[in-house]
Amino acid sequence: MAKPTEGKHRIYSMPVASVYPHYITKAERKGRHKDEVDQIIRWHTGYSQQALEERLARETDFETFFAEAPALNPNRSLITGVICGVKVQDIQEDTMREIRYLDKMVDELAKGKAMEKILRQPA
Repeated sequence: MAKPTEGKHRIYSMPVASVYPHYITKAERKGRHKDEVDQIIRWHTGYSQQALEERLARETDFETFFAEAPALNPNRSLITGVICGVKVQDIQEDTMREIRYLDKMVDELAKGKAMEKILRQPA
């Protein structure tokens, strides 16, 4: 995945750190915790907690964040459903699909879904 260029969605060049507090707030409003949001991000990307915190501190943009992810979880393709009016499984563009997978999992966390269900495993 290359750096954002003309014609790409503006979220690609947005720092993950600018959206991260919104993920935390959304989870905490529903009685969930920052640690659970971090666990979801680590499961999705393969970043360690330290590497995640470094990326946030450096204000790494979404495109780079996912492009440099050490190990995108192969089970993320089991994430289905609608986010922002679009079925995540139908999103063709890689970076947007990764962003929406993350959005979907944080939404599920905020809705009270159990972590073992959010962090998909093959049946």
